[in-house]
Amino acid sequence: MNYKLNILKIAEKNNGYITTKEVVNKGIPKIYLTQLVREEKLLKVSRGFYMLPDSFEDDYYKIQLSNSDAIFSLETALYLYGLSNRVPTKYYVSVPSNYGGNLLKNQNVQLLYTKREWLDLGVTEIISPFGLPIKVYDRDRTICDIIKNKDRVDPEIFSEAMKQYIRSKEKNITNLFVYAKKLNIEDIVRNLLEVML
Repeated sequence: MNYKLNILKIAEKNNGYITTKEVVNKGIPKIYLTQLVREEKLLKVSRGFYMLPDSFEDDYYKIQLSNSDAIFSLETALYLYGLSNRVPTKYYVSVPSNYGGNLLKNQNVQLLYTKREWLDLGVTEIISPFGLPIKVYDRDRTICDIIKNKDRVDPEIFSEAMKQYIRSKEKNITNLFVYAKKLNIEDIVRNLLEVML
C-alpha cells in the first residue's frame, strides 16, 4: 500500500489540507507525513496541520478543520456577512460548553461557550474569503448572539450591525424570533426591533 499517495489523495479531497489525526485514523503511520514534508510534497502549517504546496493558507478553514464543533460567530460572523467592515482581531468561534480541544491553545481564537442544544441552531455553510467551505451562524442567529452578548461586542460594531441587518434584504425576522425564543431573549429582541423600526 502506498501510504504517501493515500495521504496526498486525502489532502486533495480536503481542499489541500490534512491533519495528523486524519492520517492516524486511516491507519497510516505518522512518519509518512514527515517524509512528505522533507520531499516538499506537503508543507507543515502548524502542529498537526499540513497542506499541499500549491494550496492557499486559509485560517478560517484551518480552524474549522481542527474541530468539527467549531462555528464562527459574533464579530467574525458579522464581518463574513458584511454586517461589519471591521476585521476582527481574533476569530470568534462558538463551541460546546464542555469543550476541551486544541483551540484553547490558539491565541488568535476567542472561544464562546454555548449549550449543546443551542450549538447547531442557525448553523449554515458559507465560503470563506479564501474560497473554502466553513460553518458559521446565519445572519439571524448572529444578530441574536450579538444581542445576547451585547456586553462583549464593541458598541460601534453592535450599532452598525443592527442598522445593516434591518436594511438587509436577506434578513428573516421569522427566524430571528424563532432563535430568540429558543435562546430566551425574545422580549429583548422585540423591544430592540421596535425601537429600531
